[in-house]
Parts: sequence; C-alpha cells; structure tokens
Amino acid sequence: MTMHIRLKTLLLLVSPLFLLVATAYVQWGTVSIPALPPNRVFTPETAVEPYGFPAWLRITHYVNFLFLILLVRSGLQILADHPRLYWNVHCTPGTEWLRLTPVEVPKDRVWTAKDDSRYLSPWIGLPGYRHTVGMARHWHFLSVLFWVGNGLVFVVLLFSMGQWQRLVPMSWQIVPDAWAVFVHYATFHLPPEPNGFYSYNALQQLAYFGVVFVLAPLAILTGPSMSPAFTARFTWYPKLPGNRQIGRSLHFLIMCSFLAFVFMHVTMVVLTGFVQNINHIVVGTDDANPAGLYLGLLGVGLVVLLNVFANWAAWKRTPEPSSTPPRRSSAR
Repeated sequence: MTMHIRLKTLLLLVSPLFLLVATAYVQWGTVSIPALPPNRVFTPETAVEPYGFPAWLRITHYVNFLFLILLVRSGLQILADHPRLYWNVHCTPGTEWLRLTPVEVPKDRVWTAKDDSRYLSPWIGLPGYRHTVGMARHWHFLSVLFWVGNGLVFVVLLFSMGQWQRLVPMSWQIVPDAWAVFVHYATFHLPPEPNGFYSYNALQQLAYFGVVFVLAPLAILTGPSMSPAFTARFTWYPKLPGNRQIGRSLHFLIMCSFLAFVFMHVTMVVLTGFVQNINHIVVGTDDANPAGLYLGLLGVGLVVLLNVFANWAAWKRTPEPSSTPPRRSSAR
C-alpha cells in the first residue's frame, strides 16, 4: 500500500516524541544525565513477593499474542476496503488525513467504496485480497471476543494474585524515575537493565501499565463507535470520540501504538538476554536453559499455523478473490 499523510497531522503525531527527545538532549547538554534510581540485584532469597511469572500469566500472555495478531490482520483487511481515514464525519474526497492508496477520487464519474477497495496480500491481511470486508469483520469480531475475555481473566487474576503490584505505580516518584531512564535511552547512555523476573525499571512499569490499562480499554471503547448496528441502537455513542470517523482514526492509531510497543518490547527482550527472558515468560524460570527457547519457538510456530488455518477456513467459505487492482482514473 502507498501511504499519503497530511503534513499537519504527521507533525501533530510525531511532535510529542520529538519534544521529549529534544528535552532529554537539552537536559544532558545543559545540566547532566539524571541519576538513575538504585538498580538492586535480587535472588529468590532476597526478593519480595510478588515476583516471577506464574502459569496463568504466561498462558494469558500467549493467548493475547495469538488474538492480537488475528485482530491486527483482520483490522488491516477491513481498512483496505476503504483505505482512507478522516477527522470529519462527512468524508469529503480530499479531506482524509491518511490515504493508504495511490488512487485519488476521480471527479468525472461516480466513485464508490467498492472502487476504492485495495488488494491486500493474504500474508498480511485476513483473509486477504480485495472485497473481503465481510469475512474480515467476521474474524475481527470473533477474535475480539476471545481477546477481551482473555484480558478480563488476566486483570481479575492480576489483582487477586497480587501481581498488580508489579504493574501499577504506587507513587508519583515513578514519573521522575521513568524520565531519568528515558533520558539515558534517548541519549544512548544505556542504563543497566534490571532482571525482569524480580522487578522492572520505572519506564518499563509505566509502559506495561499504559498498554494494559490505557491502550487496551481505548481499543475496546473506540471499536463500537464504528459499528452501524451498535450506533443505530445507541446513537449517542459515536459522539464520545467526536464522531464515527474520529473513532475510526483513533482505533487505527491505537493499533499502531500496540505494534510500536510490540516492536520495542521484542527488541529489548532480544538485546537484554534473549534466552533468559524467554524462559521467564515461557516456562517461568530465571535461568539460561534452552528449553524455554525451544518451547517458545514451538509456540510461535503454532501461532503461524493457526493463522494459516484462519486463512484456509476463511477461503473455504468465501468466493474466489478479486486480485485486480482498481482502475486509475483522473479528471478529464
């Protein structure tokens, strides 16, 4: 897909991160690198509960990984059926802030949503190809039921088992502590990494808290604002984000935030002791035994197979796909 984004919106989206990084460099250049909170080294004898990754947490983590992939793939397929995002509700051609197609709406003939639909490879979209929005919605709605259900199980167990203390900040001191860690990363003065089996640094804790208690609820809340059936019954609901198109845009940006988090999360897992980190979340041990790595790779392979099955199941009940791209038209 070709991407065209309005400069004003792009600046609005990237300026917060740019300002944070710029502020970090200003502090480094004019004052100094802020001091980090003490990095304590724990052992099973010295650590204070809760620590580690119990079986219920590891299982819900894996289930979340599976259904998040299905949601992203089917969501991209839904987006490909009308690859334009707006802040306004009237969707006048040319007013979109993001256009994921090289095709501009022609002015010399009728242009429908079917004309605007784009081809998406089945390696990316679920089920892939063009004009498959119905099946994509089926997989999206089916996956979200399991994703939300798994999330509810995770949150209930998180608070009933005491593991919430590892994610929920207990003091406002976490803000300056997280800023200190961020300045070190932003200026490439990489801080010592804590052993995540026992504790997280302040920036990690804020990131995990934000994903679980901010991003996930926002994804759930913005989703229904795009549903014609839901909004026909609850006409006030699309007005919560502003209008249906704002809800649609926010839903897309939340997906991008999830993907950015996953990228950074996996990168840090690899860079800070891959085998040991994989053992934490796969078998719940704090060692470098390769068993966790092998089981983890097997689990990833199973997720891939389940996605292949999802595509097969989709096309078993779907007519032959249309792979012909839409005609390029221009005003004469």
